[in-house]
Amino acid sequence: MIIVLTIFVYFLVLLLLSRFTGRNSSNEAFFRAGRKSPWYMVAFGMVGASISGVTFVSVPGMVLQADMTYLQTCLGFILGYLVVAFVLLPVYYRLNLTTIYTYLLQRLGRRSYKTGAWFFLVSKMAGAAMKFYVVCMLLHRFVVMPMLGEVSPAVVSLSFGLTAAVLVSLIWFYTRRGGIRTLVYTDVFQTTCMLGALVLIVCYVMETLGMSVGDAVRAVAADSHSRIFVFDDWVSRQNFWKQFLSGIFIVVVMTGLDQDMMQKNLTCKTLREAQKDMCSYGLAFVPANLLFLSLGVLLMMLAQKQGVEIPVRSDELLPLFAATGRLGLPVVVLFTIGIVAASFSSADSALTSLTTSYCVDICERSGDERLRRRTHLGMAVVFAVFIIMVFLLNSTSLIDAIYTIVSYTYGPLLGLFAYGLLTKRGVNDRLVPFVALASPLLCFLIDAFSRAYVNYIFGYELLLLNGLITFVGLWALSRNR
Repeated sequence: MIIVLTIFVYFLVLLLLSRFTGRNSSNEAFFRAGRKSPWYMVAFGMVGASISGVTFVSVPGMVLQADMTYLQTCLGFILGYLVVAFVLLPVYYRLNLTTIYTYLLQRLGRRSYKTGAWFFLVSKMAGAAMKFYVVCMLLHRFVVMPMLGEVSPAVVSLSFGLTAAVLVSLIWFYTRRGGIRTLVYTDVFQTTCMLGALVLIVCYVMETLGMSVGDAVRAVAADSHSRIFVFDDWVSRQNFWKQFLSGIFIVVVMTGLDQDMMQKNLTCKTLREAQKDMCSYGLAFVPANLLFLSLGVLLMMLAQKQGVEIPVRSDELLPLFAATGRLGLPVVVLFTIGIVAASFSSADSALTSLTTSYCVDICERSGDERLRRRTHLGMAVVFAVFIIMVFLLNSTSLIDAIYTIVSYTYGPLLGLFAYGLLTKRGVNDRLVPFVALASPLLCFLIDAFSRAYVNYIFGYELLLLNGLITFVGLWALSRNR
């Protein structure tokens, strides 16, 4: 019950913050927070929003199969954030956008605009559901199932659905009034909790191993799983250039072309403050993920020392020690806080951005508060349904699955924005939706052919290929403006 009590207290704090920030709320406050957010608060809060519950669980376990090679992708993130800060943000601020997809309306046309918005809605709903699935799964496995005991698979599925519905309703409750204005403040609190929990868990693991900070650093550096760079194997998905270039484009797409991530940045007072915000939290990803990966190496050492069998699924490495009480009750509490903080901070902003995009982009009724309230509730319901679908179709590594989905669904967005920004040509707006749908299908066929006949396995670089196909398709149907 300690996990339930921890979540309850945590939710009360979020509720108090939402009551404070949700007073006299309007659509302007819900969508853009009046463009009065301090950049340093946005920057710090964005760390928690970007490091989701999936990161908290999956990244430590990545060392089991891929060592620390994920840091190659994180190095690419840095350059990606610079591109967003100095290429995309100036465009968004110059046009004074509420949603970034309005740019497609002004540059390419109405069908291009609607295509971009729909691709975002589907992509964000699927990706956010996979991320929030983590906290639902842990609460269900370590709290609900022990209470139920031995039950049929149907009851297991039903109990998980109820768990997901309750957690999503909590998010809906504290975001329904203030929207993005509330999230700027709750994200600061949640990032503090998440980073604090991570550092304290590392300290508890080092204490259990009998190591000082210096001992832990040396032990991790000497471990065979501390390998970061892979330059010699071009076929491997862990090749440096594949990971580094993919990291750049993952950030450009998942941050710069994602309404969820950009909505908070667009609440800053000026472009310069938004750029400082973007660069500040962009630099935080390498040290944060290095700490997550180092924790994974330390947990493997602890498993060997205690004679504990390492789980087959990498996502279960951290929960094996942190959620079961092996490291003591304080670590259970810290792990719960870290997971909930990371998951809530990404899910609440996703729910807000989905509501914003649907009202502004799809319905084009940004001033209708009644529509906004109904949409927010409807998105929460659909969000819960998607989480249950993830439970029924769960695969091996969640973070890898998310990036795979992103490669297919965000690729057309990359191609649309690249075409608009890098060319001065118009498009046959009527055919843009067909190009955007054909591109992921072609990527799937190319990937299948490559695996079967060329022995080349596409990694995250599939996103680049997808965007390139969309770009070429738009160019082929283009005309001089």
